[in-house]
Amino acid sequence: MERDPRIDAYIDKAAPFAQPILTRLRELAHEALPEGTEDIKWGMPHFLVGGKNVAGISAFKAHCALVIHGDGRQAAKGNGGMGGYGKIASLEEIPPELKVIAAIHAARDRVAKHGSATKGSGAPKPKPEIPMPDYFAVALEGKPEAKASFARLAPSHRREYLEWITEAKREETRAKRIASTLEWLAEGKKRNWKYENC
Repeated sequence: MERDPRIDAYIDKAAPFAQPILTRLRELAHEALPEGTEDIKWGMPHFLVGGKNVAGISAFKAHCALVIHGDGRQAAKGNGGMGGYGKIASLEEIPPELKVIAAIHAARDRVAKHGSATKGSGAPKPKPEIPMPDYFAVALEGKPEAKASFARLAPSHRREYLEWITEAKREETRAKRIASTLEWLAEGKKRNWKYENC
């Protein structure tokens, strides 16, 4: 697996206690997924196979986390934390190597079988489109660049914007969301653009 310099930078910026933990978890991911790739997803290092998330690691103020996609929280040690392995605050708290590698292999196998590391019978069914509210259609008419950008979005990304706008309880909240939406669309951004390539 080729090393992504962004992950090197992530580890270098982590607290001193976290650096050896993240380094070891990364080594285990490399050992388990020699065919994999590295990436940053949701602001944290991830290990992928065929472009699909298999595992991720993260550092916090006082602990690190290991996330095996599709594992859920059933393996948690009862000490909370993100992922199924609890709060890892030292090298000694990393689960046994063979257990980690086996869990990563299981997630990789779920990706091969279902197209994602989550358990189940394949990809989720697409949600139905949300009807375009008249007030948003009028707002788009006044901003041709935003309208064209919205039309180019995948149905799931259009839905994210429409859900955000239509779920506003107050008129002024909805107006602010429409204004932000028009600005972001004019710039060619998706609804959750802030979280991309963090």
